[in-house]
Amino acid sequence: MGKMKYSRFYVLLAQLASLGDRDDVKYSMVMQYTNGRTSHVSEMTPSEYAACCDAMESMSGRRERLRKQRSICLKLMQRNGIDTTDWARVNAFCSHPRIAGKPFANITIDELSTLEVKLRAILRKGGLSSSEAQEAEEEPKHETIHQTILVMDKRYIN
Repeated sequence: MGKMKYSRFYVLLAQLASLGDRDDVKYSMVMQYTNGRTSHVSEMTPSEYAACCDAMESMSGRRERLRKQRSICLKLMQRNGIDTTDWARVNAFCSHPRIAGKPFANITIDELSTLEVKLRAILRKGGLSSSEAQEAEEEPKHETIHQTILVMDKRYIN
């Protein structure tokens, strides 16, 4: 196994600054998730590290914010005629560079906020036409999704 990176831990630690002194929070979190074995992040096992980071995400509210923002974007996609029960369709839509440029699961909270604005703009300008919505509901053919996005590029995102 290669050397572990600890950026996730330190980003979350910075978000928990309101809990007290950074070093004290780090010490108590590492001690808690190693059952008192160590106070050093580098000496944590991968499972201890993952459990600790998951708990820190819950404490910071990041996971809940991400869940809520994803839900908002999926509902807006649905209102725009994208079949959100089909992840291939959702990912194809989001992967277009003018939409998000990456699959839905890889979109950050900040990028989801930007996506929300784009989806609301599409709705404000009349949404996808019935033929565009029908194309979005058809089998996920690459050219159909590409055509829908091209129409969206011209009508909504300029």
